[in-house]
This record gives sequence, structure tokens and C-alpha cells, in this order.
Amino acid sequence: MVSQDLWIRPLRDVPLIKPGEDLAGIILASIGKAGWSLQDGDVLVIAQKIVSKAENRIVDLAGVIPSPRALELAAEVQKDARLVELILSESKAVIRQRPGVLIVEHRLGFVMANAGIDRSNVDGADHALLLPLDPDRSARAIRREISTRTKVDVGVLVIDSFGRAWRNGTIGTAIGASGIPTLLDLRGRPDLHGRPLETTEVGWADELAAAASLMMGQAGEGRPVVLVRGVTETGEGPVADLVRPKEKDLFR
Repeated sequence: MVSQDLWIRPLRDVPLIKPGEDLAGIILASIGKAGWSLQDGDVLVIAQKIVSKAENRIVDLAGVIPSPRALELAAEVQKDARLVELILSESKAVIRQRPGVLIVEHRLGFVMANAGIDRSNVDGADHALLLPLDPDRSARAIRREISTRTKVDVGVLVIDSFGRAWRNGTIGTAIGASGIPTLLDLRGRPDLHGRPLETTEVGWADELAAAASLMMGQAGEGRPVVLVRGVTETGEGPVADLVRPKEKDLFR
């Protein structure tokens, strides 16, 4: 699934992104400054935050009017009612709540804290940042622009940090993809002794996301784009393939 030499390098001079900016052009400029060149089969892993900023998914909390439901829930979870209103507007359902914690089913199907809405590293003002409207579409658009300008076919992965129901700590997780497989079905492939695998499916895009997230960091590192080289698995699929259907989700 990967070559023996997997190359994972962050771009170190990506500027702060503003709404409407050309992410593909900014990424290509940073690759040029690093003295690198793209190759077919490379994967660009991009932090959700800069995609959302470029797509102007920034909301001024001063203009958010909490609903009665948001006010009630905010008191229960001890969060800003305006933020809770945004969380509800981006969600299909509330899954769990307790003081300090609000887990929802996002409109895209992800089960996550706070609908992925973030206030860190936005602009220092009273603003919140929503997930892209369609992260798969965002990944496709960036991939298409890079291909048009370079004639190189790369994969693009948009990632965010998720907590997990059975583990402490957040981990890089895929929320949008283009040009790479997301869920690998290894059933039928032989193990070391030739016995066919019976149940193994690999969250391929999530594994790449986690590896790249180590290079990005989680605080003020300023490395929102990572170039991965050495991936040999081919294929394509939406990130929705990684979302466990509700009827099979034993944690709900």
C-alpha cells in the first residue's frame, strides 16, 4: 500500500489564508520555494482550517441569535449559546451532551464534537470557523486546479482533528478526498500464510491523515499543508465511505 520509502514533508511557508484566496496557487508557490516538484501519485494533505478560510466559512458570532433550544443546551453544556446555535445549524442530531462536551452528527454524517466548529487560529476576533460545505468537492477543485497548472495528477486529502469514542486524544481524520482511495476492502487478500482475510477493511484516508497530522501539529506550528510521496495504493472514493452507518454504530 506504500513503498518502503514513504516521504512526508510539511510546507513551511504557507501564509495565513484569507477568504477568496487561491489555495492551489499558494500551495504550488510554497512547493516551488521549497525547491520541490510534484510527481504523479503524490498526495497533498491539507488542513480543513485553510480550506474553510479560503471558502469564507467564517461566522461573526456577534450576528448569531441563539434559539430557545440553543439557550437551553448551552446552559447544560456550559458553552457560548451563539456557538451552540451554530453547532445545531450544522448538525442533524445531538448524540451526547454533558458539561463541556457536545457531540453531534454533522450534516455530512460525521459524529464529532461541536460539529467541527473551531475558534482557534481564526483571526483573533469573535469569529467561528465552520467546516467546508462539501469537503470532497473542495478536494476535487484543488486537485483539478493543480492538474491544470502542472499537468501532474496528485491526490488531495482535506483533514480535521477528531476525538474517538473509545480513545483519549484527537487524531488527524479525513473529511474530504479526491484521487485517492478512502476505504480499502482487503477481504480476500492473503495473509502471510496464504489464508484469505475475512473482515479486514482499512481506513486508508484516515491513516494518511493521521500520519500527515503529526507533521502539521495541532497548535501554532503554521504547517497546514503536507506533501506525501510513496503511496502506491490507487483508486478513489468519497469520505462518506468511512462513516459507519447508524444501524451498525454500537457507540450510539
